[in-house]
Amino acid sequence: MKAALKSIGAYVPEKVMTNKDFESMVDTTDEWISKRTGIKERRIAADDELTSDMGVEAAKIAIHRAGLKINDIDMIVCATISPDYFCMPSTACVIASKLGRTNVTAFDISAACTGFIYGLAVAKAFIESGMKKNVLIIGAEKLSSIVDYTDRTTCVLFGDGAGAAVVSGTRKKSEAITDIHVSADGNYGDLLMTPGCGVKNPCSEKVVEEKLCTMKMKGNETFKIAVRTLTSDVVNILNDNEISAEEIKHFIPHQANYRIIKAVGDALKLSPEQVVLTVEKYGNTSSASIPMAMNDIWESGRLQYGDTMLLDAFGGGLTWGSALLPFAGKSSQ
Repeated sequence: MKAALKSIGAYVPEKVMTNKDFESMVDTTDEWISKRTGIKERRIAADDELTSDMGVEAAKIAIHRAGLKINDIDMIVCATISPDYFCMPSTACVIASKLGRTNVTAFDISAACTGFIYGLAVAKAFIESGMKKNVLIIGAEKLSSIVDYTDRTTCVLFGDGAGAAVVSGTRKKSEAITDIHVSADGNYGDLLMTPGCGVKNPCSEKVVEEKLCTMKMKGNETFKIAVRTLTSDVVNILNDNEISAEEIKHFIPHQANYRIIKAVGDALKLSPEQVVLTVEKYGNTSSASIPMAMNDIWESGRLQYGDTMLLDAFGGGLTWGSALLPFAGKSSQ
């Protein structure tokens, strides 16, 4: 039995926040944000809209498109850095409850922007070991809740949303996930982190005053390492599987920054038609960005059964990963 990605779904909040909106909040301009990041707008969840709520909506769509019922799902993995609750219960458990699924394996993954690929690796391992049959992977983020809207270096980058996929067993070799690479280097953890509210910096007046529970990033250093690491990783996974860049139908990178995506695409000599871009309208949605981008091309009819996809991500930790796989679900058109 092999593992196959059988469906994709996504959810985005209604509220749109444009670059212009930031001009009255911090010292920045629409032109500066667009030029440096490629971002034009992002979605912001409502005050009473939780990470789990967005995850549930994306999950319902993915389960329906896979032709399954909720009770067919025997494991739920949620990748998030903005969980409903600190530590426990996990957002995956909350999602399971809201979906009405009990007696199911459910847990969160904290791998930042690489979370969806980590989740894909976990699903593949559980299915191919025979332990599970249908695994629901969710990348869901309410990053607006952990962003400092006085810090212009980070607040303009992030948005909210969720993406979900169903990974199921298959005996068709043509449908099977080809390969997944996931890795990390904790020596660079300080480049992108939320320093407060953990054991090292427990919640206190100082933590609140200094906004240590919001994301902090050393942008220039992170950018350089991201380009170098992502390029190396995708080259390695292609070489390991003796697949050329020309054979990739859809290159779906983590949507962090247009300049990073372009640098990696240029290094692989990918055409613009191969590279999937949604950063302009959603910004950086961390673990949700890859499934949200995949959902966009599915709904537009670009993603068809059998299309070869190359996923690539880099995030806080530092973590990174890539995945090579065919789309094994039904086409939208």
